[in-house]
Amino acid sequence: MDKAYNHKIEEKHLYAMWEKNGYFKPKKNPKKKPFTILMPPPNASGKMHTGNVLMIAIEDLLIRWHRMKGDPTLWIPGTDHAGTETQITFEKQLKKQGKSRFQYSREDLYNEIWKFVQDNKGQIEGQMREMGASVDWSRYRFTLDDAVIKTVHTTFDKMVKDDLIYRGNYMVNYCPKCGTTYSDVELKHEERIDPLYYMKYGPFILATVRPETKFGDTAIAVHPTDKRYKKYVGKDIEVEGLNGTFTLKVIADDFVDPKFGTGVVKVTPAHDKNDYEAGLRHNLEVKPVIDLNGKLNEKAGKYAGLSVNDARKKVVLDLEEKGLMEKIDLKYLHTVSLCKAGHAIEPMVLPNWFVKVDAPHKSFKKPAYEAVKKGKIKIFPKWREITYLRWMEEMRDWPISRQNVWGIRIPVWYKVADNLKVRVLFKYNEFNVAGEIGELMQSSKDGAKRIITGDQEKIAGSDGGTKAFTLAEIKQGLQRVFPLVDSSFVVANDSPGDEFIPETDTFDTWFSSGQWPLVTLGYPDADDFKTYYPTSVMETGWEIIRLWVSRMVMFGYYLTDKPPFEYVYLHGMVRAIDGRKMSKSLGNVVNPEDYVEQYGVDALRMGLIAGTANGKDFNFPKDRVIAYKHFGNKIWNMGRFILMMREQSEKEVPSFATVDQKKFTKEDKAVLKELDALIKKVDTELEKFRFADAAEAIYQFMWHTIADKYIEQVKEREDKDIALAVLLHVYMTNLKLLHPFMPFITEAIYQQMPEHGESIMIEPYPTA
Repeated sequence: MDKAYNHKIEEKHLYAMWEKNGYFKPKKNPKKKPFTILMPPPNASGKMHTGNVLMIAIEDLLIRWHRMKGDPTLWIPGTDHAGTETQITFEKQLKKQGKSRFQYSREDLYNEIWKFVQDNKGQIEGQMREMGASVDWSRYRFTLDDAVIKTVHTTFDKMVKDDLIYRGNYMVNYCPKCGTTYSDVELKHEERIDPLYYMKYGPFILATVRPETKFGDTAIAVHPTDKRYKKYVGKDIEVEGLNGTFTLKVIADDFVDPKFGTGVVKVTPAHDKNDYEAGLRHNLEVKPVIDLNGKLNEKAGKYAGLSVNDARKKVVLDLEEKGLMEKIDLKYLHTVSLCKAGHAIEPMVLPNWFVKVDAPHKSFKKPAYEAVKKGKIKIFPKWREITYLRWMEEMRDWPISRQNVWGIRIPVWYKVADNLKVRVLFKYNEFNVAGEIGELMQSSKDGAKRIITGDQEKIAGSDGGTKAFTLAEIKQGLQRVFPLVDSSFVVANDSPGDEFIPETDTFDTWFSSGQWPLVTLGYPDADDFKTYYPTSVMETGWEIIRLWVSRMVMFGYYLTDKPPFEYVYLHGMVRAIDGRKMSKSLGNVVNPEDYVEQYGVDALRMGLIAGTANGKDFNFPKDRVIAYKHFGNKIWNMGRFILMMREQSEKEVPSFATVDQKKFTKEDKAVLKELDALIKKVDTELEKFRFADAAEAIYQFMWHTIADKYIEQVKEREDKDIALAVLLHVYMTNLKLLHPFMPFITEAIYQQMPEHGESIMIEPYPTA
């Protein structure tokens, strides 16, 4: 053996050897239950982060352990197209180049993102190999593979037929800058200090942080038990406004906090979630005053066309000038919702595609709730169950449409003749054209029904009016379709005919990745699906238990009447060394590749595994990584010592199996007894997903029981042949126990030990 272990040399050639020999493919055995893990697909928007490395370390540990136990073992890798997140990342790159997505046609933008993702995919796959992931590469999946898209489309079609999909006006989280909606659990929340404005509304003074939405007010609300305002409830109040006097009804509703401001609030159902819910209860009109570009519309009168922030400033100045502003609290602390890109969310009532999660005729969520509640699916650590169950209890209908280019297009088509009022946005030469499709296909003298950027005269019709566009021209440059809630549609993968235009919305990425256990195994007819579904363990980060785990369970039961997996293990979040969340802006991001370069994959994997006790968040364990680098050196030197002692032994060292046990000393018996206890402990800890405890037990035994104690005893023994036989057995057994945790160095040592087989990874796992 070399004097020192060189991870830079060993890791690449050992992984190549494993892959070449087909060790990662499952060995079918009808008599044994398969053990299957589906890798949570890393986002194709960039390099893998420390959380991804932790995921691989834990899953590879489980896979190698079960493979050595003789189970037919399958681990399927993949990457996620990550819809919104990838498009945001790509747009940031464009911005650095001084470009914008609006300079591209829909098709060109998609193709550019595709190239970007393909580059990242190759990089991510390389990182998976670098980390030692013993995955079956022949079964690799990408969430935009044709087979995946086909399954997702088929599922949507089935849900439409089962009346679980609808298109509805609903309060959604909309980002005007990103131009798309987000589900509740995709949002970030930030505390901010903003002005709280106290405005005069008839006989009331009421407080709001959003005076610019006053043009969409349809009621005034007080709490039912607030005696101060009881006499006003049910009455119409005349309010002096900035665009004239208007009338609002006073309603009583429990959502009002009597301690907020003056206990009176304006109700704007179009732009506030609480107000929207109150509007449904009291049958209030929904009056949107902000458009999809984040600007006030015609309902705001003279403020139309202003951005939200500019309108707020102007409204405040005008209220003060008219004496309608009572006071301003400049230090109001409140929580603001942000999108993934960090932009402020605008609550808006928009037409969206929704999944009915609890329809009377068929509940999409109930079987998934009961599966965990009744123990059909077990979550580790158990205390995370409450997050899942509460989410399922409180879940509302799921908005599944996103206004992104990047993603799986919703397979819906609109027949133009039946949907002439549908608005479209399309490119014509260098111009963006928007309007109702029926109007756009007719020549118009005034062009009032459409918006055209650029020089309108250049695309004028022959009669001097606005050009009548053909359907082919509209479809060729189509950017966005804005269907009405009641627009008629057809579900089909491909166009049903030339007279149809496609839906341009794409699926929420969790709609497709929620079917990951199905699409990876070839649902519904493939042999893999019949053999490996339900899978064994879903291992992932706790922060996506609602976003992802719950959706996989719902789809699993909906499509197969079975759970997609038996166990869920939720690892903690890896924070920066300073304890804060990793952030480029804070400069505290840990790059896994730096640690691989300096300390090796084994040390990084073992350090992360040791840090993830009981699934809790933890700081990146730099000291542990360094410690396990030293541990690797220690076990390497132990191997060198054993080989040296064998060479120096005057007697031939027998194999352990042939040694007469009567020749064992009390030290031999003691170490063998402790070894049996270690094997049982490691097996028990791994069965219970207590990876850190299993790792610590092996570490303590190898460093202290073998190196510090037993090897020192062996040095003094006269019967070195017997002592070395026992020592080699104990050492090799520990290498096998350690292999799932530190695969590279254990393989490198194993290959240099006497009487070794093909590979340590296919050796039988030790039993007591």
